[in-house]
Amino acid sequence: MDGTATPQARAWEIDGLRYEGLSWGPKDGVPVLALHGWMDHAGSFQVLAPKLAGCHVVAPDLSGQGLSGRRALHATYNIWDDLPQLAGLVEQLGWESCVVMGHSRGANIASLFTAARPGKVRALVALDSLVPEPNDPAAFVTTLQAFVDETRAKASGTLRTFASVEEYVARRQRQGNSPETSAALAERALEEVPEGVRMRGDPRLFASSAVRLTRDHVEALLRSLTCPVLNIWAEGGVRQKRPQIDTLIARARDLVPEYETLDLPGDHHVHMDAAGSERIAAAVTGFLGRHGMI
Repeated sequence: MDGTATPQARAWEIDGLRYEGLSWGPKDGVPVLALHGWMDHAGSFQVLAPKLAGCHVVAPDLSGQGLSGRRALHATYNIWDDLPQLAGLVEQLGWESCVVMGHSRGANIASLFTAARPGKVRALVALDSLVPEPNDPAAFVTTLQAFVDETRAKASGTLRTFASVEEYVARRQRQGNSPETSAALAERALEEVPEGVRMRGDPRLFASSAVRLTRDHVEALLRSLTCPVLNIWAEGGVRQKRPQIDTLIARARDLVPEYETLDLPGDHHVHMDAAGSERIAAAVTGFLGRHGMI
C-alpha cells in the first residue's frame, strides 16, 4: 500500500465558496477525485482511499456538506451545481486529467462531470449508482413547483439535532448502515450545539431538484461516457430497493463503449467496510492497470 491511513486535511477557495476535504496517497500517484454521496462527506472514503495503491486520492466535502461552505441563499443544490467548482478544483490541483470516482449521488455528479469535461477524465469509477434514474417528462411542472416550495421552506431551517453522537450512530444503524460505518461518518457530519449534536448539512439539500433528467437525457449522458467506466454495485444497496436500476445497467451496457460492472456483497456503503473496501480496491486498481493508468 502506497498511501497512509491518516489523511491530509485540505481546503480550497473556489468561486467564493470554501471547500474542505481530505487526501491520501503519494503526490505523484494516479490522481483520483473522489465524490461522496448525499449527506455524507470526504470521510466516507477513509477506509477505501488508503487501499488504492499507486493513487493520490483527493476527496472534497461537496458544498453544504461536511466542513465545506454553504451556497448563497439564492443558489441551489441540483446535482450539476458543483460542476464548475469541481472543474476549478481540478485546475487548482494542477491535474491535466484524473480518474473520477463517486459514490451514490457523488457517482451521478461524477458522470455529469465526465460528460462536461471529457478531456479531463481518464476513467470513471461509480459506486452503487451511475446516472440519475430518468423522470417522466409529464412530471416537469410538479417537480418545478416542489423545487420552489421546498427550497423556500428549508432556507431558514436547520437539520436534525441529537442528544449525543451515539444517538446519531444508532439512527444510521436503523437506516441500514453498519455500526462501523455509522461511527466513522459521525465526526465530520456533526457539530456541537447546546442541545447535543446537530447535522452540519444545508437543509436545502433536502429540497427537490428544479429539473430531473428524462430518459433521453440519461441516454445522451450514457453515450457521452467515452472513457473506461467501472460500475460497482452493492448486493444489499440501492438495486435491492429499486429494481428499475437493472434497466439502467442494461442501457449502460448498450451505450457506454467501455463499460464494466461488478456486484459485491455489502450494503450501500460497502466501500466503508473492511472486506468490501478490499474488494473494491482490488477491482479499481486492476481496472486502472488493464487500461494502462497505474
